[in-house]
Amino acid sequence: MKWVTALSGTVLALGLLAAPASAASDLPKSHGFYDEMTYLMELGAVSGYPDGTVQPDKIVTRAEAAIMIGKLFQFDGTPRASGFSDVTKGMKASGYIAAVREQGYINGYDDGTFRPYAPITRGDMAIILGMVYSSPEIGLNTFKDVNPNMRAYYAVSAVADSNIAAGYSDGTFKPYAKTTRGQFSAFLARAEEPKFQNDTHLANGFMRDKTKTYVYKYEDGTVSTHSYKRYTMPRIDLGFAWHDSTEEYGFYNETESRSGYEIGSPLNFTMLDLVYPYKVGTVIDAGEDYGDKLSVTGVNVTVETAYKTFTNAVEVTVEGYSEIPNSGHKFYLVPGMGQVKLVHDDGEVGVELINVK
Repeated sequence: MKWVTALSGTVLALGLLAAPASAASDLPKSHGFYDEMTYLMELGAVSGYPDGTVQPDKIVTRAEAAIMIGKLFQFDGTPRASGFSDVTKGMKASGYIAAVREQGYINGYDDGTFRPYAPITRGDMAIILGMVYSSPEIGLNTFKDVNPNMRAYYAVSAVADSNIAAGYSDGTFKPYAKTTRGQFSAFLARAEEPKFQNDTHLANGFMRDKTKTYVYKYEDGTVSTHSYKRYTMPRIDLGFAWHDSTEEYGFYNETESRSGYEIGSPLNFTMLDLVYPYKVGTVIDAGEDYGDKLSVTGVNVTVETAYKTFTNAVEVTVEGYSEIPNSGHKFYLVPGMGQVKLVHDDGEVGVELINVK
């Protein structure tokens, strides 16, 4: 892949009645999840209560989550036997609970119950969304309060890598915190629509805007457009990823956590481009496939590209392989732009950003 090698519901509650988005009296535009809830309401995935509210700050239950997912995917919600001892076929959520069980999206417990009124935690949310959506995981987001012994460990990493959920400023994920209707709506909206994924980016981070396309020119003169879209191959859906237009299956992903920024293939490898915190002299252990040594050799560097001149770039130097002439190079990272330029040891430009649209 040239990019990598060169740049390295729905009713939400039991008994809810449909209510148009404009009638949500308790969802002002100032609410943190206004856009996400409105988006799902327009899809029919979120409906309101009889009093015209949607109660965005109410804790969401397992039954409500099943209804939301069921409505979003247009499952048959006709009340029926669900197979769970605590969900009768007369319950309004029973059809959707049965449907998400059949799809393998939300499972029950060992005792044969579903526990429809139990709240959804952030860890539960990660597990559920991991079952519903494919995640092209390329790194392992780490949080201080999430460890490998936890059931939600890999699911939390996947939703974080996929920009569906983010942690908190103190480096925690709070996996046992209960999830509100607004939060669950935000998670679903991000999984469905890339523009909402931008909300999970770190302030002053290097992740690119997923609603834009980035045009690069390679050293052989090839011009390639990179856009964010669903990563699909025959009979395979691996979720959203960046796509290099010069290759049919030239998908790759980028992820960023408080430990660093990395880019790589959703299928088999990743390359660490920067570790946090960084300063001049910081060494980056990116693995043997990316050169003998990477280190930060400049911050707030001015770098010219065909697109524009940046004055806030981070310069990373790759020593390369001693036995391969000109294998060393420098690349430049810009906040909100990712890698904008790569220059070989002999001064030849390997990759350069030429447009953003």
